Amino acid sequence: MKALCWEGVNKLSVEQVPEPELRNEQDILVRVRLGTTCGSDLHLLGGYIPAMRAGDVIGHEFMGEVVEVGPGVRRHRPGDRVVVCSFIGCGRCWYCQTDQWSLCDNSNTNPGLAQALFGYETGGIYGYSHAMGGFRGSHAEYVRVPFADHGAFPVPDEVDDLSALFASDSAPTGWMGADLGQVGPGDVVAVWGCGAVGQMAARAAVLLGAERTIVIDRYPERLALAERYLGVETLNYTETEIAPALREMTGGRGPDVCVEAVGMEAHGTGPGYLYDQAKQQLRMHTDRPTAVRQAIHACRKGGTVFVLGVFGGLVDKFPLGAVINKGLTVRGAQQHGQRYIPMLLDRMARGELPTAQLATHTMPLDDAPRGYAMFKDKTDGCVRAVFTPQTA
Repeated sequence: MKALCWEGVNKLSVEQVPEPELRNEQDILVRVRLGTTCGSDLHLLGGYIPAMRAGDVIGHEFMGEVVEVGPGVRRHRPGDRVVVCSFIGCGRCWYCQTDQWSLCDNSNTNPGLAQALFGYETGGIYGYSHAMGGFRGSHAEYVRVPFADHGAFPVPDEVDDLSALFASDSAPTGWMGADLGQVGPGDVVAVWGCGAVGQMAARAAVLLGAERTIVIDRYPERLALAERYLGVETLNYTETEIAPALREMTGGRGPDVCVEAVGMEAHGTGPGYLYDQAKQQLRMHTDRPTAVRQAIHACRKGGTVFVLGVFGGLVDKFPLGAVINKGLTVRGAQQHGQRYIPMLLDRMARGELPTAQLATHTMPLDDAPRGYAMFKDKTDGCVRAVFTPQTA
């Protein structure tokens, strides 16, 4: 079958790879209908995520049709249309039982690598290095889905494929940021990053009752998309000094909740950004915390900062003094998608959560290297490139 493979830093190619097979009784095989790029995939391309090997199939945000089920599967049958959570959870360990699915004790088949990086193993994730389990990714014609009763979800008839696709990762990740950031009625929420995850975090804040939601980015077309579909305000950080603007918009207090949805390759302005970029390129630290620092400094005293962007290792000049002296709560997580996906599909069916507009470019899987180049360089207004494997 065809699949998009990582071949080295900034090198992708579509190759023929063996078709997956059922390995365990709780597996299903899914014929991929749609898969999409994700900003965290760019960290793989840039060589910032360790334990990648040439030939690894990438991709983790997808939906499709069930074609085969293991004997232990109870909730799925061949022909079912499903969306699959990007993180794999066993459903039985303490973390899954407490709805902290990305921390699953049993789904990462290479726990030692994550233990060395983070102190503890994390859950497994499709197509995201051998440190996260070495699972084949979703930019392929077929995908094996382990623990399928806990990770694959039926798509309501009212939800089209393109909308359902973003329930795999973008929508639950964004919703988690607003939910665990404890957004509530009357809050002012600021979201750094206007990609798919940032837009979903902003929409979640609106639906959770925020009085004002402000999205921060530098691409006018993305900001315009957020204004049109999400009911939010926007700021362009290349045109506006963000911290003073947020204070002015909040009567001098600052946002109640700040959500960082950018990650380890955050762009910025001024000498601080140039410093971060130089140290990252020299591998003197692994991540650029530009947006995180700005969110911490902009947040009101006693407020909450939630880090949604992917970070893989160490950052420099983290403003711990601001966290302590301002009395901030700082949280972060990889997405606990199984907690949110059924609810989000219901909201999509009711028209409350628009997602199809995120798919600005759709193309065959054969064109995936070009799609990733467009996505990385933000050319032609690309928010997300979506791939159709076009199996027979």
